[in-house]
Amino acid sequence: MLETVRSHARSYFEDAPAAHDWHHVERVETIAETLLERHPERADNHVVKLAVYLHDIGREREDRGEVDCHAEWGADEAGRILADVGAADETIECVRHCVRAHRYSNDVEPTTLEAALVADADNLDALGAVGIGRVFAHGAVVGSPLYDPAVPLEADESAAGTTQYNHLHKKILTLPERMYTDVGRELADDRAAFVRAYVDRFEREIDGER
Repeated sequence: MLETVRSHARSYFEDAPAAHDWHHVERVETIAETLLERHPERADNHVVKLAVYLHDIGREREDRGEVDCHAEWGADEAGRILADVGAADETIECVRHCVRAHRYSNDVEPTTLEAALVADADNLDALGAVGIGRVFAHGAVVGSPLYDPAVPLEADESAAGTTQYNHLHKKILTLPERMYTDVGRELADDRAAFVRAYVDRFEREIDGER
């Protein structure tokens, strides 16, 4: 079942931009495996894997304006996919909750360990060196400026940041606070330290100090 669902999920990413492509899913899978290995409490690996494969299948549709929330749409679509391959009802509901709860900006909190691990794995891929690359890749797609001195961080009232630099502060560096597991927080703190070091260098270069 895992390989069947994985193959089916991949078909939703044929035209996905770099920040949310199938390689993102593969990285989240690898991070999830690390979290599963290091977490003291045993989780359902099967549910976590299925949820990782399916968590962003609605992302392109949201980006195109076809759905309001890729997590909500993705949860429903995941349910249909899993039902078609004969997954148990309990598994379907567990995976649907993971998909719905993974999104940073909605109000759905994980109520299971599996959902917490999927959310942490997804957020960890937005941190560190890879996370910085994803910010700039996504910014290029949506056309946001790299940096704009006319929109300083303290005057930026947008939720996610008007510029890519502001986005690093407004979203990416807040991710450690959103980790649900101890192991997720440990990895997030290390990755966030790299982002802070990068931001410090970025600011010094803008000021002409380097």
